Amino acid sequence: MTALAGMWRLDMRPDAGDACTSMLAAQALYGPHGAAGWSDGPIALGRRIFRVLPEDVHDDALQVGAGGRLVMAADVRLDNRDELLATLGIGNDRARTLCDAAVLMAAYERWEEETPDRLSGDFAFAVWDRERRRLFLARDFMGHRPLHFHRGKGFFAFASMPKGLHALAEIPYAPDERRAAEFLTLMPEGDSRSFFEGIERVQAGHLMVVTADEVTTRPHWQPRRERLKLRSADDYAAAMRDLVDDAVRVRLRRAARPIAAHLSAGLDSAVVATSAARLMAPAGERLTAYTGVPRRGYDGPVPADRIADEGPLAAATAALYPNIDHERISATRPLLDSLDRNFHLFEQPMLNLCNSWALAINDAARSAGITVLLNGQMGNLSISYTGSEALAELFASGRWLRLIREGHSLVRKGGMRWRTVAGKAISPFLPEALVRRLRQAPPDLHGYSAISPERLRVLNLAAQAESRGLDFTYRSRADGFSARLWALRRVDLGNVNKGVLGGWGIDQRDPTADRRLVEFCLSVPSEQFLAGGVFRGLAHRAFADRLPATVLTERRRGLQGADWHEGLTASRVTASEELERLEECAPAAAVLDLARMRQLVTDMPSGGWEKDAVMQSYRLALLRGLSTGHFLRKAMRSNH
Repeated sequence: MTALAGMWRLDMRPDAGDACTSMLAAQALYGPHGAAGWSDGPIALGRRIFRVLPEDVHDDALQVGAGGRLVMAADVRLDNRDELLATLGIGNDRARTLCDAAVLMAAYERWEEETPDRLSGDFAFAVWDRERRRLFLARDFMGHRPLHFHRGKGFFAFASMPKGLHALAEIPYAPDERRAAEFLTLMPEGDSRSFFEGIERVQAGHLMVVTADEVTTRPHWQPRRERLKLRSADDYAAAMRDLVDDAVRVRLRRAARPIAAHLSAGLDSAVVATSAARLMAPAGERLTAYTGVPRRGYDGPVPADRIADEGPLAAATAALYPNIDHERISATRPLLDSLDRNFHLFEQPMLNLCNSWALAINDAARSAGITVLLNGQMGNLSISYTGSEALAELFASGRWLRLIREGHSLVRKGGMRWRTVAGKAISPFLPEALVRRLRQAPPDLHGYSAISPERLRVLNLAAQAESRGLDFTYRSRADGFSARLWALRRVDLGNVNKGVLGGWGIDQRDPTADRRLVEFCLSVPSEQFLAGGVFRGLAHRAFADRLPATVLTERRRGLQGADWHEGLTASRVTASEELERLEECAPAAAVLDLARMRQLVTDMPSGGWEKDAVMQSYRLALLRGLSTGHFLRKAMRSNH
């Protein structure tokens, strides 16, 4: 992985090289294994590398192509590297000496602006065209690698992380209050703004062309709505198995041998971990599997539909594979102890401070010398999609007998009520106001968000949410394709991935977010995911021979970090002190409902943490409010 930087002095000042050097130095923690740069008066590009791939030993300079016309700085892992090499006619002898950035340059020489659509993998890159005097930037379809930029007076600058841009005196250091408010309402990523004023990001799945006259951007990833037709349900399952194994296989490429994976009680991480174990076994390699669990002896109550300790189910999966070394990890630090470090590493508020177990797993992996950590973060939108929108699709297409059969199966096998079946089938086509009246307990934004009601009104966020497809009733959507595509485009994980690299030296890789796998899952008819009253039915069929029956049949979801409230209670004094500081921070005081947050800290309960109202108020509203407020305060450089 790599930290990128670049400067184009449109006013022709010749100090672009110095500016680029400063931006790279500010990002040294993301690329400690060496810097490389190129400059030509008013234009400069550079990178700092973190070597995680075998071929990274050949990445010792920026890539120059087309006879010197093109210069590239790239942060890239090409998962279809072999396919590209074959298409480009690059033989094995030469390929062994090429880093992924060099292969990417060869691809760009061939396809130029069409290159991103030919790639599978994680990437962010920039290309300077010396003849056309234009800069080209792009990110992968899920945005796993970050890329930020600033359009200033007489210059254009880019860097992987905001701290690179903030190395320049011309760029102001201040938070974007509106973006923070959107974050508190779980607003989808709808534009290019970052959490810092004046700093934008190349959006996931987009490309950008910068000239002296204009900046244009467009999406390069636009999956077509295609309905895949295979002969049988078994064929869909076999195709998914093959794609999952391939997605895992290409993500096992690494320079250092120790490798690990997350392993929860659920399907997604179990599918990834077991596929990795199967692929590694013939070479005698071992896989460390980490499961986040509550502290030893924890017996606190949890909601009836949740699992407090995912360790036993994860252990059942690991026991099927002799080359899996299973470790259970508990968080030990107070929740708010990570605030300052989070700001430094991620440069954005963290959505779920309650997930301190994930940081504890990072600590364990780093101590074990792990540099690659697999996860199944996007599995709910790919391999283990529930298929629930199939009910609405059946209703809309008039296939009501099939709808009744599926509904009956869900009631009989899945314990679902007919009222719920009808709601999933019909509610997407009803006005939102009517849905709210019909629902017994519609979600309340102010129940799970600490946003100031006044700020919500002034920014007109409700109307903006509607324009971005966010329905605060959280009802089912009309079809599975649009539901998943909307959710895939909702988040940007680039800063988080880069922060984990900088803080722990770990490259996070998600096979369930593989482009080819995601596009396959989007094309599979929703009924294949929901069949015979079984949600996630396709994943059940595909991996029934790889996972324990207890994992496949478990209907409850894991409550990750079930002892989270103990970490919050241990941070009670810290929370009070942070709220005092936020009172003096104008952006935080404007965006947050500080009076409510203070009351929550004052009234912090000693029990009842499993209740919905308490979970929403503390696990969601208070912790996300503190995360956002701390970010705003730090970004204002106030009350250090």
